[in-house]
Amino acid sequence: MKIHLLEPLRVSKEKITELAEPLLKAGHEFTYFDTKTTDVQELIERSNGADIVMIANNPYPAEVIKANPQLKLIDVAFTGIDHVAQEAANELGIQIANASGYATTSVSELVLGLVLALYRQIPQSDADIRLAADFPGPFQGMEIKGKTVGIIGTGNIGIETAKLFKAFGAKLIGYSRSENDQAKELGLTYQSLEDVLKNSDIVSLHLPLNDHTKGLISKEKLALMKQEAILINTARGPVVDNEALAQALNEGRIAGAGIDVFDTEPPLASDYPLLEAKNTILTPHIAFLSDEAMVKRAEIAFQNVISFIEGKPQNIMN
Repeated sequence: MKIHLLEPLRVSKEKITELAEPLLKAGHEFTYFDTKTTDVQELIERSNGADIVMIANNPYPAEVIKANPQLKLIDVAFTGIDHVAQEAANELGIQIANASGYATTSVSELVLGLVLALYRQIPQSDADIRLAADFPGPFQGMEIKGKTVGIIGTGNIGIETAKLFKAFGAKLIGYSRSENDQAKELGLTYQSLEDVLKNSDIVSLHLPLNDHTKGLISKEKLALMKQEAILINTARGPVVDNEALAQALNEGRIAGAGIDVFDTEPPLASDYPLLEAKNTILTPHIAFLSDEAMVKRAEIAFQNVISFIEGKPQNIMN
């Protein structure tokens, strides 16, 4: 088979060569493009003749898929596949695989980092101490221990995040469309979405983006949160009404937010509402982005290819 890796995977070329070696030894062709592109015509050309394409989080639109109907697998080195034109792939019988699980640790650790940064005002404290003689004095923060943490979405990342909060001594509650026994074993108590929002000091979102979750955390849902509560979103930006969130923050109706994902990928428009929101820490979609996670996702992506060729497809999402 012909396998085309259409963009770099944030690992070394040596690692790519190592992972591709079993495919080459088995007589398959492997082509690697070491630059990113969102140009549709370029993507069509890079995909030309391939049985399997490998991508990361760059869009893979319907025009590209329809121009390459010979494709058998779109192998996505990412957890979400909402950037792939799934309907076009389904129409042509092209399977889509993802790399679920590669960033579980990376994402959950950033959640804790955002909470600690908000609770202890780490970025502002760093800026204040650099004022030298104009130092305004220290900020009195809060502890995670004893707080009620609401985990919304108890898949692998939600569970890992719950484990970390438990280690800090927090009380766990959660909401999910289906309950997870592992979450219950951690001591997490399931409640309705409304009750989780009402009862939590810290709300952490771990939901995929789909028709059910888009805009789920609406103006009305945000109004249920405690005034002293904070919201963390490392899942998908459109799960939250971010304009309503900015308004709630600026009006002091919730205490703070740590946001890693937005309605669009950074760079954000200069008038994006969260840029001027009070008590926020914004990161440019980096929750998944650690050295360890990048190696793991590359390994999963190449194993997806090998398993597919061997007739044992894994991580198929459609």
